[in-house]
Amino acid sequence: MANHQKDFLFVLIKSLSKSEKRQFKIFASRLETSSNTKFIELFNILDKSETYDEKLILKSGIIKKVQLSNLKSYLYKQILVSIRLNIPSQNIRYQLREQIDFAVILYNKGLYKQSLKILDKTKILALENDEKYMAYEIVEFEKLIESQYITRSIQGRADELVVQAKELNYRNTISSKLSNLSLQLYGIMLKTGYVKSDEEYKYIDDYFNRHISKLDESKFGFREKYWFYNANLWRSFLVQDFLASYKYAYKWVTLFYDNPNMIYLNPVFFLKGNHYFLESLYMLKYQSNFKKYLTLLEETIADPKFPVNDNIASLSFLYVYNNKLNLHILEGTFAESEYLIPEILEKIKIHSEHLDEHHEMLFYYKIASIYFGNEKYNECIFYLDKIINNKNLSMREDLMCFARLLSLIAHYELGKDYYLENHLKSTYKFLLKMNDLHEVQKEIIKFLKNLNNFYPTDIKKEFIKMRARFIELEKNTYEKRAFLYLDIISWLESKIENRKIADIIKEKAKLSSR
Repeated sequence: MANHQKDFLFVLIKSLSKSEKRQFKIFASRLETSSNTKFIELFNILDKSETYDEKLILKSGIIKKVQLSNLKSYLYKQILVSIRLNIPSQNIRYQLREQIDFAVILYNKGLYKQSLKILDKTKILALENDEKYMAYEIVEFEKLIESQYITRSIQGRADELVVQAKELNYRNTISSKLSNLSLQLYGIMLKTGYVKSDEEYKYIDDYFNRHISKLDESKFGFREKYWFYNANLWRSFLVQDFLASYKYAYKWVTLFYDNPNMIYLNPVFFLKGNHYFLESLYMLKYQSNFKKYLTLLEETIADPKFPVNDNIASLSFLYVYNNKLNLHILEGTFAESEYLIPEILEKIKIHSEHLDEHHEMLFYYKIASIYFGNEKYNECIFYLDKIINNKNLSMREDLMCFARLLSLIAHYELGKDYYLENHLKSTYKFLLKMNDLHEVQKEIIKFLKNLNNFYPTDIKKEFIKMRARFIELEKNTYEKRAFLYLDIISWLESKIENRKIADIIKEKAKLSSR
């Protein structure tokens, strides 16, 4: 998993591809003089090292300890300069930034006409690619030049720039307000979790409506629409309105597929939109659409035009494989999904520097769910223990909670009564500390605590009673999400009918797909 305590320079060097390292060495050789070869030697030492070891650097004799910090800073900067010089030319943002820099150079030399010519062409390109922030920056620069050098070649030039500046400023302000709202809603979710009552629902609804009441969606361009759908999606997630989540995630994804050039310009937003869309389909159990859009996502990522870098590769892995597991869990095809597990574990290692602990633990929970569905309870418990023993999941109490509950059920299935008793005590203590406890969680722990007190002849009756209780809870808007983590109803039905849980879920999946 990502280790944020590692030395930044060391992590940067280790992130470089072979071609980037080769490019850096060519670049560095141009800078090389008798007085600055030390930074190249430092690069070679760190490149060959498995871990960052300051003692090894000092032992090499290339530099004294008091000089090391400055040398590292210099090397860090030169690596970034080297990468910057070799960024593919098809990246539109770098093209725009480069042209603006050229215009600044010409302006500083007093070549106003040449600077304005470059800025005009760059502005058109920025607007074509919905880069309104850069377009606004260009217009402001054009205004500066025109105020010092009146060309008189275009009548009404000043009025034209003022109108453009006002329009761009308005649109950028709308985007900024919507992106702020989206971030604030996300912050609320991290702080208080999903709404748990009608009062909390009303508070979020009022808060949201106050911020969007004066906006006119019909006048939005691409970027404003994107942030509008994004904000609506977070509002829907917060209030657990699965249909609204589906609606706005679909609008988000469709916005990109209707503007394919934006997919390649904003690949991270595209990937995130698809992930949320697939998550909403999973919550609604829309299997056919889930398969369709997961396949479409994989095909788009495989397109040669789709950008490739470390961040995008990690996000693609995270979202594609997460949803591949979701599809198998949705369909009950647990046995058919086991081939994915070694692939995922290997890719977690490859992308370790770019994955946070929460997403890694989420993978382990889904892997545990696959093993549980295959009745491989020891393997299930092994991966759940990775979550339960993790001390850094304070922001994901829900994941920790359901990992403990699933572990209890797995221990029950194995007949490990002693371990079950110990886990019941520790899980009960954990649940008491939770701020976001659902009725579903309370009922599961109460039921498991009483299991050993039932006569063998009465256990089936208790399973039936609990199934009825959970079916009622599933109808509650504020309890639905809990059943997505743990399909307790299907497990109870498997015990009642003496059948495999995989067969129960497959049967339900076939019925819901009709």
